[in-house]
Amino acid sequence: MRSILLSISMLGIIALTGYAAQDNTAQQPTRRGMGMRRGAAPARQGTQYVENEDGRWLVHDTERPAPPIITPGTASTQEKAGTAPSDAIVLFDGNDLSNWVSTNGSPTDWVVKDGYFTPGNRGGDIKTKQSFGSCQLHLEFASPVPAVGTSQGRGNSGVFIMSTYEVQILDSYENKTYPDGQVGALYGRNVPLVNASRKPGEWQTFDIIFHRPTFEGNEVTKKATFTVLHNGVLIQDHVVLSGGTGWIDEHTITNYEPHADKLPLQIQYHNNPVKFRNIWIRELKD
Repeated sequence: MRSILLSISMLGIIALTGYAAQDNTAQQPTRRGMGMRRGAAPARQGTQYVENEDGRWLVHDTERPAPPIITPGTASTQEKAGTAPSDAIVLFDGNDLSNWVSTNGSPTDWVVKDGYFTPGNRGGDIKTKQSFGSCQLHLEFASPVPAVGTSQGRGNSGVFIMSTYEVQILDSYENKTYPDGQVGALYGRNVPLVNASRKPGEWQTFDIIFHRPTFEGNEVTKKATFTVLHNGVLIQDHVVLSGGTGWIDEHTITNYEPHADKLPLQIQYHNNPVKFRNIWIRELKD
């Protein structure tokens, strides 16, 4: 009998020991961010596919179409203009204005000199002969020296995408004006994130990513978007343009109005001899 009782006691101790071991395992810490116990193998996922405009493909599928190969351009310096990427349409390379006309379609009298162009005696805006919609645009400009005037009267010009939506050009170096009219503003609509202006006379750059609006009848169905870098600094971050940028009076600007899918690029003359160089554009899908 005594041996039987001893055997029962030993079995009870073994059972309690096993329970304690199981309980201790259950309370072991999990791997941070993984939600699994130490030593556990990561869960395997099934084969993954991605779908977009170029079809349905396995992740890391070597048969997936590769992007076209281009030659990138070179960066500009204050002394010398850079070059455009090989797939860009060069609108001004420092030689002539063969890609530009006056807004009425007549030859422009803007003057080419030393690799840049500037307004002629007649003034007036100029536009490209070719029309564009969604695009990547590179443009360089320099404000007049010496700096003359204040606010909107100093180094004023503008680049109008699709002849309609203005990114303001202004000498905003130590020159106070209304913020939605300083350099890099989407005129009358969006203030730049920062003022990245260089001194008057120094070459400055705009790099603009623009996606055009779409219309159905008289209604805008998709608004335009702008991303703008000024001297390499992000100043408009994928901004959805709320309306037009055309000046009506001191506190009024235009709304969206239906227009063609492609229109010329336009540069404004605003009574200031702003210089321009190294202008190129790449057409983008909508």
